[in-house]
Amino acid sequence: MPHAPRRLEQAGLQTLAIHAGEAPDPVTGASAPNLVMSTTFVVDGETAFASGSDKEQFVYARHSNPTVQQLEQKLAALEGAEAGVAFGSGMAAIAALMLLTLRSGDHVVMTDVAYMGAAELMKDYLPALGVRVSRVNTADLEAVRAALTPATKLVHIETPANPILRLTDIAAVAELAHAAGARLSVDSTYATPVATRPLALGADFVIHSLTKYLGGHGDALGGALLGPAAEMTAARDKTLVHFGGVLSPFNAWLILRGLATLPLRMRAHAENAWHVARFLETHPKVTRVFYPGLPSHPQHALAGRQMRNFSGMVTFQTAAGPRAARVLSERLEIIHYAVSLGHHRSLVFFIDTADLLANSYALDPAQSESYRAYAGDGVFRFSVGLEDPEDLCRDLDQALAAL
Repeated sequence: MPHAPRRLEQAGLQTLAIHAGEAPDPVTGASAPNLVMSTTFVVDGETAFASGSDKEQFVYARHSNPTVQQLEQKLAALEGAEAGVAFGSGMAAIAALMLLTLRSGDHVVMTDVAYMGAAELMKDYLPALGVRVSRVNTADLEAVRAALTPATKLVHIETPANPILRLTDIAAVAELAHAAGARLSVDSTYATPVATRPLALGADFVIHSLTKYLGGHGDALGGALLGPAAEMTAARDKTLVHFGGVLSPFNAWLILRGLATLPLRMRAHAENAWHVARFLETHPKVTRVFYPGLPSHPQHALAGRQMRNFSGMVTFQTAAGPRAARVLSERLEIIHYAVSLGHHRSLVFFIDTADLLANSYALDPAQSESYRAYAGDGVFRFSVGLEDPEDLCRDLDQALAAL
């Protein structure tokens, strides 16, 4: 009779990526995880209509589904979390955490450089619900300390930060947050559990956009929130069920398939990114390159302590500024000029500073100038894929030659 592997708590990351949350089907012996598309499940006569997480059986897919559950268990194993909840997108996971942990009168400290959707949520919606938001440079520990108040319930950071790859010291900020009676959440989408496991460094919650590296193939939206079991039960029963940001079982199955190769892919992403970053750093048309694995990165030492893998994201600038976006979009042949990141194919997109500051970020003048010191008029966010790095460098070279 097929059985689930035992003693996975002692297994390595690659073994967890393949086996955690999965077991051969007990009826058919199928080795690969099943795709269960049913929205409803036959239950016993004792089941209440409004069953919650206290029930082990599946009832309705808005609450739980066997394929989605396998994904949640695998993600929890990879992050070393007690439990996790999968959502229909990364933004659904971020919103769920905020709605779960914050109430009118509460205060949240958030990184001033973050995924645009998260920044817009903090700027436009939380204040309307009576939640006070402080945006700070979380790489500056004194700025974090100064922003904390008795009303602070949550500190939310992103490391490396989208799009400028600025890092935050997770362990140090966790210590500050906990001393103030707050909890720490980390958006670790750029890093993945291959590079960083925030819970082991003192964080309380971890968020991922599964659309990016964890899925890895650019064909499935998804998000995840991971942390203590009690909070994850509340996240499922309240934010998932009530707000309906449910992950499709088919997307969960696609992401499960992607996760099996995550450690191998991240190794290749990091190797390619290092190769390309070194090439760009010496290119005459490139004025600045950010990559945590380069000694020139201002937080390279922190990256070495906090990241076991420097990931596949590279940010660079050219003297041509925004004009270069049109040139690269027209001339690149292998690299796709497109948004998103973490896919097997390489993607590049220009993030215009003026547009970002005007439409997504709500920063004071000093914070805006701090961002401009990193980003200038804008940066190219380059998600380095799994192609041969020499081909990527040739493609970049021929496109940059037109500037």
